[in-house]
Amino acid sequence: MNIENTQSQMRKGVLEFCILSIIQRGEAYPSDIIEEMKKSNLQLLEGTLYPLLTRLKNADLLNYRWVESSGGPPRKYFSLTEKGSAFYQLLENTWREMADGVEKVINSEGQGNSQGRGTSEEGLGNSEAQGTSNEVQDGESTDNPQPRSDNPQPTTDNPQPASDNSQPATNN
Repeated sequence: MNIENTQSQMRKGVLEFCILSIIQRGEAYPSDIIEEMKKSNLQLLEGTLYPLLTRLKNADLLNYRWVESSGGPPRKYFSLTEKGSAFYQLLENTWREMADGVEKVINSEGQGNSQGRGTSEEGLGNSEAQGTSNEVQDGESTDNPQPRSDNPQPTTDNPQPASDNSQPATNN
């Protein structure tokens, strides 16, 4: 397993939220966004930021305005649209719920471990936790869901034909 890949995926997961968090406080210039991210120990390159800002603008989450600069070309300052503000609020709620859940998981002791010591009513046992792969909660969606190889699809004794005329798997 490659730790750098996992770390990169974790950073990508929060990057959009962090950028919107900076912009929601007031107009932001891209180099100021990069600087604030660096101060927070979240490295961000221009080659990552500008395409993301363009994507957010094309999704009608951001506006921008040009401001003349005394020492160079005009500067583009970004702000949230009304739709962007609503989107940010949803992301912030999601972040707080996730962060709270992660803290509970990493700080719990002995609940749901693989030694079979049982589960509490609030938590999931190890076998139950493994059974929840890419389920989406509360109407959320993922841009690029990935199938889990450690969670095989259930089989039935009487498989029904698929609608795309493919043959169902059989247990012979």
